[in-house]
Amino acid sequence: MPQFVNMVLKDHATADHTFSPSSISGGIATAVESDGVPIGDKRISVSTNQTSSGRRKVTVKMTIPVIQDAVVAGVSRPTLVRAAYADVTLSFDGASSSAERLDVAAYISSLFKDAMFVDVVDTLQGPY
Repeated sequence: MPQFVNMVLKDHATADHTFSPSSISGGIATAVESDGVPIGDKRISVSTNQTSSGRRKVTVKMTIPVIQDAVVAGVSRPTLVRAAYADVTLSFDGASSSAERLDVAAYISSLFKDAMFVDVVDTLQGPY
């Protein structure tokens, strides 16, 4: 069983972001990058399950909030402005091999770095 440890992920500017284990509840492991204000925590959750048909699923979810200080009656407080969400589910046949599963993960990792995919995310326009 994989140990739940800190994950250091890079943003678009290649700056490191450390997501530290926060909790494991109901089979869902959650890690956060926090500046001490929970409303602004960046979150990643990882879980696995098995469907009734025997398929194995790995689900990764990410929430990246954007926080701004709002001043109300002279008091400044952090306020959620918006958030970006990612939801990736990998689904495998119960008879899949480790190599097959690792290949799919490698394809997804490569896709997320591919120039066309990056351009789609950047411009929010579909490929032509």
